[in-house]
Amino acid sequence: MRQALSTLAIACLLMSCGAKKRASKKDSQSYEVVNTGTYPMPEDTGRFVRLKINSVEDYVSLFSDFAKHEMELYGIPASITLAQGMLESGIGLGPLAIKSNNHFGIKCHNGWEGDRVYHDDDTSQECFRKYNHPLYSFRDHSIFLSSRVRYSSLFKLKRDDYVRWAKGLKKAGYATDPKYADKLISFIERYELQKFDSRKKRVLIANDLPVHRDPNIPVEYQIHKVKPGDTLYSLAQRYYVPIEDIMELNNMETSLLNVGQELRIREKEDQ
Repeated sequence: MRQALSTLAIACLLMSCGAKKRASKKDSQSYEVVNTGTYPMPEDTGRFVRLKINSVEDYVSLFSDFAKHEMELYGIPASITLAQGMLESGIGLGPLAIKSNNHFGIKCHNGWEGDRVYHDDDTSQECFRKYNHPLYSFRDHSIFLSSRVRYSSLFKLKRDDYVRWAKGLKKAGYATDPKYADKLISFIERYELQKFDSRKKRVLIANDLPVHRDPNIPVEYQIHKVKPGDTLYSLAQRYYVPIEDIMELNNMETSLLNVGQELRIREKEDQ
């Protein structure tokens, strides 16, 4: 993973030094500028979308909801996702982020078939993934961490333990900067990003009100044996049940799944 921006550059970006980006007339026609992101995942129109970001507050406002959404799906603390995005992309104003919407410095790696850009990092002109919208970068970051063995131990941590998550990412080799964990922790605490790690209480609407079941009627469920590539999100989509329902039924503290693990899945009631 690429080296974090220099201390001076980061300080300048995060303190909103005031250097407004200038786009030539030619550049302004090559991308679309929008004020807000689409939530949840926007449709890929094939156009390169640049979000309007001028400050840390803008960055947090744009991406905090989606970071929480990803936390529920993949188990990565929202504070960690936001801090990594801020650090790696220079709050979206770094050169790599500007030309690729890559907010996490994710390199191409073997098997990447999407768009790419070349950027000087640890070595000259390394290959980085390019996305048409920053939120695709956030989703790829979630998949990247949750699907690689070297990060698997992180998903055994409590999701509000951002300190151990930050240190674990550095230990697993996410970044080469020796102060990477300290920088993540500093960002989280300076901008109070840890507040996004708390699970929001569900707002009940008419169709979501709890049903008082007869205790004498058993709840029926089926067993799913976890296969390679399974995630809580994919299982929720497959069986039409909420992710939190799967976690509660199986007494799960994290979203980490192990191949061969047997999960109880509540059968969908007939409508």
